[in-house]
Amino acid sequence: MSPIFDFFLDPYRERSGFFILLEVFVFVFGIASVVLAKRESILVYPTGLIATVITMYLFFKDRLLGDMMINLYYSLMSIYGWWNWSRQKEGAAVVHISRTDKTEKGIGFLLFLAASGLNYLIYKVFDVPIGPSNYVDILTSGIFFTAMWYMATKKLENWTLWILADLITVPLYAYRGWGMLSLQYFIFTILAIQGYREWKKRLNKSLQTS
Repeated sequence: MSPIFDFFLDPYRERSGFFILLEVFVFVFGIASVVLAKRESILVYPTGLIATVITMYLFFKDRLLGDMMINLYYSLMSIYGWWNWSRQKEGAAVVHISRTDKTEKGIGFLLFLAASGLNYLIYKVFDVPIGPSNYVDILTSGIFFTAMWYMATKKLENWTLWILADLITVPLYAYRGWGMLSLQYFIFTILAIQGYREWKKRLNKSLQTS
């Protein structure tokens, strides 16, 4: 077998069938949630919740606390996004695709700092050694959390942040032996680019008809 296949498959030889099955579920539901987000379907949230809750358990067992916290944020923000997207007034959706203004950009930056700082503190509280890859966790946690908030409020910039953080996460998970999740984030990157284009088209169309 080629070195590339060995690199991705070797870690799974020591993993239980139950854990591999859970990762398959995360892979399938994670991809489905991004596809649904691209289509602006509210089903992105229940689908994504399944993936994030399972992922929290997997990362907790592997002591990857930064990654676990990212998925806790996903879960909580998914509940908020589910509620926010479902709001209606006179039979029409209240929240529409839009761009961030200066205030929202500022809030996003503060969320990035807060999420990153909180993850750093969690490593310290649980006395988990912080290596180079953990600092990457801390960085991406802030980017992902801000992206999730922007998606929950239907801001176009959510896709830009997803693309950035996904590109960082692909090699990180490959390095850690999470081959299936690394592949998943590679697919996420492609879908996020498509999602940005699709939402931008919808935004431009709505601006033309308003």
